[in-house]
Amino acid sequence: DVQLVESGGGLVQAGRSLTLSCRASGSTFDGFAVAWFRQAPGKERQGVSFISVNDGRTAYADSVKGRFAISTDDAKSTAYLQMNSLRPEDTAVYYCAAKLNLGPHPPVVAVRYDYWGQGTQVTVSS
Repeated sequence: DVQLVESGGGLVQAGRSLTLSCRASGSTFDGFAVAWFRQAPGKERQGVSFISVNDGRTAYADSVKGRFAISTDDAKSTAYLQMNSLRPEDTAVYYCAAKLNLGPHPPVVAVRYDYWGQGTQVTVSS
């Protein structure tokens, strides 16, 4: 079984940057798709960034395109979400998710993901 632990959340001013980490245990991300989702109070969970780890293909929500970047380390044991030019509307709990992925494209819907972290709070002040 795969366990995911997120870290790196916090309080930051608008315009600043933050990097979230998602560490895998029980397996590496080799052959997996990894994604970051977020959920703000009273809103549905939203897909933010997605990566097919072995192929390197990525996808982003329009709201974060050009500001956020998803990546993994060389060992494929940790995934990152680099968030730049943060906005108050980026405030949410951010979740890391993973699934074994045999295709080149990462799934972009939450129900396709089998493993989830506990979430990390990101708060952006104006």
